[in-house]
Amino acid sequence: MHHPRVSVIVPAYNAMPELTECITSAMRQTIGLDQLEIIAVNDGSTDGTGKELDRLAASCPSLRVIHQENSGTAAVPRNVALDVARGDYVFFLDSDDYLGPDALRRMVAMADENGTDVVLGKMVSVGGRAVPTAVFKNTQPRTDIFSSAAYRTLGCWKLFRRSLLERLNLRFPPYRNTEDKPFTAAAYLNADGISVVADYDCYYQRDRANGNNLTLTAQNLSHRMAGTRLCFETVARYLEPGPRRDQIMRRHVEWELCGPLWWLLLRESEEDIRERFYPEIRDWVENWVTDPVIATLEPRDRMLLHLLRADRYEEVMTVIRNAEEDARRGHVVDGGRVYWQHPLFRDAAVGVPDSAFDVTGRLPVRHRLDSACWQEDGVLRLTGHAYIENVASLDPATELVLRRYDDAGQEFRVPVSVHAAAGAADDERYANAGFVADVAVATVAAGAPLDRGRWNLFLDVRAQGVSRTVRLKYPRSERTPPQTIVTMGAGSPTTVTPYVTKWGNLSIDVGQEIPRDDTPCTVTGLSWHRSRKGTLVVTGKMAGEGARDVLSLRLRAENGVGGHREAPASLSRSEGRFTAALPLRGLRPGRWTVALALSGSSPVAAVPYLAGVGRARWFHRARPLSAGPVRQASETTLVLEIRRVDVPKAVRQKLRAVVRKVRK
Repeated sequence: MHHPRVSVIVPAYNAMPELTECITSAMRQTIGLDQLEIIAVNDGSTDGTGKELDRLAASCPSLRVIHQENSGTAAVPRNVALDVARGDYVFFLDSDDYLGPDALRRMVAMADENGTDVVLGKMVSVGGRAVPTAVFKNTQPRTDIFSSAAYRTLGCWKLFRRSLLERLNLRFPPYRNTEDKPFTAAAYLNADGISVVADYDCYYQRDRANGNNLTLTAQNLSHRMAGTRLCFETVARYLEPGPRRDQIMRRHVEWELCGPLWWLLLRESEEDIRERFYPEIRDWVENWVTDPVIATLEPRDRMLLHLLRADRYEEVMTVIRNAEEDARRGHVVDGGRVYWQHPLFRDAAVGVPDSAFDVTGRLPVRHRLDSACWQEDGVLRLTGHAYIENVASLDPATELVLRRYDDAGQEFRVPVSVHAAAGAADDERYANAGFVADVAVATVAAGAPLDRGRWNLFLDVRAQGVSRTVRLKYPRSERTPPQTIVTMGAGSPTTVTPYVTKWGNLSIDVGQEIPRDDTPCTVTGLSWHRSRKGTLVVTGKMAGEGARDVLSLRLRAENGVGGHREAPASLSRSEGRFTAALPLRGLRPGRWTVALALSGSSPVAAVPYLAGVGRARWFHRARPLSAGPVRQASETTLVLEIRRVDVPKAVRQKLRAVVRKVRK
């Protein structure tokens, strides 16, 4: 009998018709059936689930079916399967969900390469079911719960190293709801590293067509109490009191304690609330909820927890009953802070501290950039309006902030002229929210030009002593920011280029100094080699007084971590032209700037972005890669981004494009 790499565990209760696609997706994994064992546990189904599992098992030796009486929870069948699992890893797959074909191969490879105990595969919503997204913004070969968003997802649909589970003797508690959270929490808290696969759709999650998911049918507070208690106890067992415990506890306080109180407590009877739920919830607050945890929560949760601490049962019930009405109440500004004007705010009899109602750090800043243009004297003028929601624009003192991209501590502030902005907002409270900011790039850095590099632009919006800072957005209606300007300082002139980031924010690129009249070359053409895949071709002409002295010209690409590659240019002095071909194959994925350099010297000319250059694609070590210009990165210097190609995603995009074309 072969030793499987992965044991796929599927608990199944009345899982038709979704079950067939679920099991089939496991059977068709690219890792191969010889590397898998699929253990499906029929938990006393009455809808044909058992027969379908037996039918599938008849044609698949790697599928093992266990039949048992109904337990009423997914925990028991998972534990039954865990007791017989033999794989190096265990993956829990719910019977209404399914896997991407290459999911397990990718996750196992990630765990093997990085020695990690838990691997999260990117989750995809089918039919609108909510799935976690924050942790899947980037692939993370090795991380932990303190430096990533992994702990925000405590569902068990992950790859676990089985030796970890056996070392902890970890099994699911037999609860109908919240049974997987303490299980996953314990694994996280004891794992030797966590990996995240974010560049492939691994796990497709959906609600059953008949709506009988346990998560949906076991929705009363009574179904959650035992699991929530065990979550708190698990964190306390493995983490000592302090900032790390508080960081993890915050998740349970917000999602397992406060959240269900607001939307589930009133479903229970008054007697059960008073005699059964309220005392235990107060006990959780006393034991596990610290002041630092409360400080990180939203105002209504802070208020609720303070009331629970003070044993104010009647007030707790009142604020929950009136939550919808109270959410619409206004705000009061006092001492540079903004407070929620809740009926209990500064009620001496109740004694909830002002900090519980403080919303200053959560108020959105509404702003719009109306124009951005260069003035004749080398000043970048920005006009628009900005205001803090719920704070009238009285005594405004807004400033523009230039903050270095790679050093947030280095910043310069530009005073802003504030004026009335008719039509800036429907509410007359914000009428005095218009601004004009003049950025004199030659002197903005305390009388000197900005250092070379990228600078992000922020607005520090101030009114009535309240301050909120926000990234300056560039209007979507405008296609491109103002053109590059060359500033003439004490030394050589320098390019300053406004550009828009991929998130729609306005930034400034301070480019290289440009040699004056002796620049030896100018770029005239940019393309991809017709036959040599992934090779960049740059053509140009020799120019300036220094051109006659050029003996060797090289095309150079470099990234931000010291990597570089050069290729010699072919010089034709008789025609005054040059051609250089730079192969990108073998370069690591990421961003690479391209410039021309004399042999053994610093770059002497930037290779600019030229319109019409698309993406090149090639294979390296059997892996597909692509490269293309990043249009928003710099107006003065070509920036190429090399990416690994997600083949399934690319195929889907191409198919969607074909469908759209056919429909037209």
